[in-house]
Formats: sequence, C-alpha cells, structure tokens
Amino acid sequence: MAIEYNVPDSKRIRVIIDTDAACEADDPFAITHALLSKKLEVKAIFAEHFCVPGSTKRSFDEIQTVLRLMSMDVPVIMGAEGPLAAVDNNDVSEAASFLIKEADRADTKPLFVLCLGAITNIAQAIRKAPEITKKMTVVWIGGHGLDTGKPNHREFNAGNDVDAVNIVMSSGVEFWQIPNNVYGTMHIGIAEIQNRISVCGQIGKHLFDNLVQYNESKSAGWTQGESWALGDSPAIGVAIQPHCGKYVYRKAPMLLEDTSYEFEDNRPLIRVYESIDSRFVIEDFISKLQLEYFQNS
Repeated sequence: MAIEYNVPDSKRIRVIIDTDAACEADDPFAITHALLSKKLEVKAIFAEHFCVPGSTKRSFDEIQTVLRLMSMDVPVIMGAEGPLAAVDNNDVSEAASFLIKEADRADTKPLFVLCLGAITNIAQAIRKAPEITKKMTVVWIGGHGLDTGKPNHREFNAGNDVDAVNIVMSSGVEFWQIPNNVYGTMHIGIAEIQNRISVCGQIGKHLFDNLVQYNESKSAGWTQGESWALGDSPAIGVAIQPHCGKYVYRKAPMLLEDTSYEFEDNRPLIRVYESIDSRFVIEDFISKLQLEYFQNS
C-alpha cells in the first residue's frame, strides 16, 4: 500500500529542516514525517550543532542514515561548527549560504524553515543577507513559554545559541515559536513505538532502536522510562496544518543567558503556540509511515 492522494501544487510549500539530529532521539522522527508529507517539498536538511565538539558532523551522519533507510535523496548541508560566539563573525556556513540562495530563488511556493535545535545557521544567513527575512517563515522548537517567569532550568535549544535566537527573533522575520511547555506535550509510549512504528521497514526499526538506545543511556536521566516526548514533531505538524494548535501573537522578547526573557517595547510580533494537537501530529506521522512501509517490513 502507498499514499494514494496528492496535494494540489498551489497548497504545497518549500521546506528546509535545520536539525541537531544526533542530539537525542526525536529529531529523526520529525525528519521522517516531513519526508513522507506530500505538502512539504523538502529542499534541504541542515546539520545543526548542539554545543559538543564534532556535533554538527554527528547530526550530518544521522540525517544521512535516515535518508538511506528511506531510500531518499535530499541535499544534506553542513552547518556551523558551534554557536555564533564560538565562530568568526565573518563566517557563513554552507547551510546559511544555501538558505540565502533558496530564499532569493524565484518560486511562488512559500518557504518555511523548520528549526529543531539551535538556530545558528538561520542567524548567520539573516546577518549576512537581512533582506531574506521578508521571504520566509521560521518555525522554531525552543525556549520557555513567554509567561514562565524565572525558569527552573536552562532550555536546551535556546541555550545552545542565545545570540542566534536574539538575532532571528529581532529580525522581523515571520517567526513561529513552539516553546517547551507545548512541545513537551507530545507524549507517546515506547510500547506504542515498538508496536506501530518499529514494524515499518528499516526506518521504523531505526527510529525505535535509536530511541531505546538513548532511553537506556545516562544521557536520558530526565526521561520517565516508558514514554517519550516527540518534541520536534510539532514543527512538521504546523507546517502541514498551521491551526493544529492554538497560538497568539506576542512581542518578541530578548533571550537572556539563563534562557529567561526580558521584555521591551517596540519589538516585532511573533507567533507563539500555546497548545498543539499531539494526536493529530503523531497519528498523521504513523499513518503515513504505515502506508509507505508496513507492507514492506
């Protein structure tokens, strides 16, 4: 069986995925979902760092693994080796250069940049060519909710490049934030992943095995043991259906080093999601995966 419907060309969008794919286990689920979605024309996948030496290359390799197991061919582009503060201001990663060219390309389809980690590559592109802010929408998984107050922990994606977040949120680009109080609601049981996802071809087995390996590692001390939050998947969900969650427009805050916020007047408006329909996103992913791979498993 295969996906037998089409999406009209007028409803399709161009997509670039920026991902720290090897950081933990949820990015590969989101990448796979995007690649299976007919509405999304995935133009490239950027490897993003996660503040560990060599992490960009590790992300690059994991993206390549996902594509190989899906028998798909999409450009995979190396991003910056670390946060803006650790690289030369004149440096522009290969990923940032690709984004500038794609944003400038004549195409009537909207361009969405789906960011599943730090947003260093996007900040580099905007700093180099600020005119591209009028030509794309940036969707970011990261940061605390804007009404959190003093957070009890440093949010991971935001903390991996505070400067980059401030550049992008201050730029005036159409910016959709999915903060951790929302992306953290994407709960799924590991038993459900084994029962419904692992049986879907080589990619399904990889998603399950990769998650189990991480879940049993010392790095996963924050997890609950038998469940996971597919926290990067809402970026795919809102690209497919922007109203699969409730959102408001707020003035963009300034991000501080502890990933709390400082609020100022005369700031651009950003879209902040306050909820997400987690089962719509998860069921859409599993249904597409089963249609494409279950008969071949």
